Amino acid sequence: MINRIVLIGRLGADPELRYTQQGTAVISFDVAVNRQFKSGDGSREADWIPIVAWRQLAELCAQYLKKGSQIAIEGRLQTRSYENKDGQKVKVFEVLAENVQFLDRASEAGQGGTGNKGYQGQESTNRSNYNDPFANSDKVIDISDDDLPF
Repeated sequence: MINRIVLIGRLGADPELRYTQQGTAVISFDVAVNRQFKSGDGSREADWIPIVAWRQLAELCAQYLKKGSQIAIEGRLQTRSYENKDGQKVKVFEVLAENVQFLDRASEAGQGGTGNKGYQGQESTNRSNYNDPFANSDKVIDISDDDLPF
């Protein structure tokens, strides 16, 4: 089974860092992800996706992210449920972040931005790290359809 989510968007508010009773860091925030199509008035609508990160990744997000920060998130969809104060069962869908890439420009780094840094959560440190040879390239790479194997 595959449960993989990849998102790029902006934070709608400053993230909320909390600690469990055992002292484990957890952070939650919503990310606005623009839809591919425009609405009738020409504006782009966005979906607000709830994100949760744990441990060191949560603390790094708290340190570097703020309202308006642009990020890329890789993770998985998870569900949980709880009983609200009225005794009704509430089901929640959220993305459990495993990797976060801070996408704010380097010029914003001095103003609380982070440049183009990425951080992996503990959940995915056992995967091999892939070095992207084009990650720091500013050049556009043209690939023709004839070069694709499918």
